[in-house]
Amino acid sequence: MTTSPAPGAATPTDDPLPRARFAMFDAVTWREIAHLLINLFTSIVGFVYVVTTISLGAGLSVTVIGLPLLALGLMGCRLLGGVERARARALLGVHVEEPRPLRPGTMGFLPWLWASLKDPVAWRHALYFAIRLPWGIVTFTVTLVGLFVLWPVLPFLARAMSTVDRTLVRGLLQPSDELERRIAELESDRGVVVDHAAADLRRIERDLHDGAQARLVALAMDLGLAKEKLLEDPEAAAKMVGEAHGEVKIALQELRDLARGIHPAILTDRGLDAALSSVASRCTVRVAVTVDLPARPAEAIEGIAYFTVSELLQNVSKHSQARSASVDVWRAGDRLMLQVRDDGRGGADVGSGSGLAGLAERLDSVDGLFVVASPAGGPTTVTAELPWRDREFRRTGAVKH
Repeated sequence: MTTSPAPGAATPTDDPLPRARFAMFDAVTWREIAHLLINLFTSIVGFVYVVTTISLGAGLSVTVIGLPLLALGLMGCRLLGGVERARARALLGVHVEEPRPLRPGTMGFLPWLWASLKDPVAWRHALYFAIRLPWGIVTFTVTLVGLFVLWPVLPFLARAMSTVDRTLVRGLLQPSDELERRIAELESDRGVVVDHAAADLRRIERDLHDGAQARLVALAMDLGLAKEKLLEDPEAAAKMVGEAHGEVKIALQELRDLARGIHPAILTDRGLDAALSSVASRCTVRVAVTVDLPARPAEAIEGIAYFTVSELLQNVSKHSQARSASVDVWRAGDRLMLQVRDDGRGGADVGSGSGLAGLAERLDSVDGLFVVASPAGGPTTVTAELPWRDREFRRTGAVKH
């Protein structure tokens, strides 16, 4: 005699666990499981793409289209690598730097072709997808079986396999080469230099337009009027010529100041010692200048050092409320050292909009350092380092003995 189960009782075929057995998995584990299951699809796509494009490109390299096809295939590897980085970022929490772009629009066809064929980033991405297929099959199979058979240990399996995936992503999909990171930094620094140069050109144009140019235009008009009055009113004409003479002196002074702001002649002729002493003499506070250099650095480094000290002394005059200041310049190994101190009120900050941020960017663009120590109440000490680069003397007609 058989008895039917009581209403609501579980039958032998009922499994109360499917809804509850995975409740122990946290969100991180589920993201890892999703990543491992997707591995098979992405591995197949990446493997087929890499093998096809590289085989075709290498096989057709004896023809005109072979190498360009290979270069395009390597660019595609970069794109697939970007997709994999995004997937690892979303599901594994792996945040890796993006490699520097090739910028094909900035080069001709042959330079682009050569840069693409020797691109280490693309080749590492190709290697990543070439070795991923066996691993993708393993992770998909183990994870799928674990979901239905080995689920108690699945979190541990998922964590172990995901750790391998994280290692592969970090090892092959990020710019691990120090040279690549340095190139990216130099490209960024080059942008800063270009921005500063453009700003300087705009400043020079504005100063010429609003200053000397406007004054010379007015001077030409005054001289024209004086010429007309020369016969009918000589005294008025003479007075106008005298005023024009004064305007000429002012215009010449403005042009000298503008030229000094571009690159002072005293710096070119006599070096940092004389040039910084000249700057210090125009400061509103007493400044002691000490320059101890065994030789002159390269012109570019010398110019950056001059304008750095010049702007710092302008800040001393405008903002510090100091009574005295000092400028020290010396060489330490392969570095040119600058230090400007004042006994003012302190509180200077690179991010306060006082022009210090621009100086820091300018020094960083040539691999320099810029450090500000300015507690409230003072004193303020600004230390700058620049790379020492020996000056190359090139004189027309000079003969080296």
